[in-house]
Amino acid sequence: MLILLTTPPTSIPNKTLGFIINPIAGMGGAVGLKGTDGQQTLKQAQTLGATPIATKRAQTFLTELLAAKPHLNLIVGAANMGETEAKKLGYTCRVIGETKPKTTSEDTQTIAKTILEASVDLLVYCGGDGTTRDIQKVIGMNLPVIGVPTGVKMHSALFATSPQAAARVVLEYLWRGLPLQEAEVMDIDEQAFREGHLSAKLYGYMLSPFEPHLIQSNKMQSPLTENEIENQAAIALYVIEEMQPETLYIMGPGTTTRTVADLLDQKKTLLGVDLYLNKQLIAQDVNEKQILTHITNKPTKILVTPIGGQGFIFGRGNQQISPKVICQVGTNNIFVIATKSKLAKLKYLRIDTGVQKLDDTFRQSGIRVIVDYKITQHMPIE
Repeated sequence: MLILLTTPPTSIPNKTLGFIINPIAGMGGAVGLKGTDGQQTLKQAQTLGATPIATKRAQTFLTELLAAKPHLNLIVGAANMGETEAKKLGYTCRVIGETKPKTTSEDTQTIAKTILEASVDLLVYCGGDGTTRDIQKVIGMNLPVIGVPTGVKMHSALFATSPQAAARVVLEYLWRGLPLQEAEVMDIDEQAFREGHLSAKLYGYMLSPFEPHLIQSNKMQSPLTENEIENQAAIALYVIEEMQPETLYIMGPGTTTRTVADLLDQKKTLLGVDLYLNKQLIAQDVNEKQILTHITNKPTKILVTPIGGQGFIFGRGNQQISPKVICQVGTNNIFVIATKSKLAKLKYLRIDTGVQKLDDTFRQSGIRVIVDYKITQHMPIE
């Protein structure tokens, strides 16, 4: 069994780490925009009250890496693209680029190109699938890469399961060695995504350290077989029978949750978060602020389904159901539904809300998953 390092050995040479933050990554999540690609979407996110999250998650990653600080030299993007967070924690840095009030994908590519030419040992970036594509255009297969998950869309297979996991992989790769894999760079059409259509595309590959417990796989679609459809219907029927009057139901994205709405003869956004009361749709494609308004002083339950192939139930594609929402609803009012075939491909479920204490609460007890009519299965959470 692989035992991961928590600190680097003291008798080895120093290492050089490239580090890039996309400061706007993930801002569209809590406000329900399904991504933050493009200046127009960014402006819309800001209008809706979105706040930056990438720098906070970058800070978590760098804090977890502090034991290695005496052995690490960082090459970072200027200002909020890496420099600010690294210097706050006392890292030795070489800074690339200029301080800008607004950053673009071209800035990410320029920094990545310079990092590649500097012959670093590893590149770590904080962003989502859009950032991954920008880096892949420049890096290709020429440098190992790890993504710290900070975006809304994270379908690519380069992301660690959390900022803490990313730091553990960095330590293990740099000072003990992990094998490299060719990891898929995936992204989706954001406009089609907002309209409820999942249009994913493979853009290429990059090299990434292989550690299956700490690096997520790419997202897998559930097969629409007859057995799968029947299983979804049986789960939905049980959920509907158990629905309580005058209780608000927050339904996350996915085909299994959509089946619940179909049997209620209600419209469900496939890729958004909707609200139901007394088995009727009352609000569609809501954001965090709208959810919090609706659940005030109202009995509420959350219904989610894990992402196929990855196992995330919170923190990927449903950031509208934020830590604040989860805490207000209560962990005992969360219901997970998944077909038997989807669950059979997962050894455990995952959570990455960005709040360590909340994530640990789930990990301590695991969670029950409804897998068929009146049938549940206990699943551990990593």
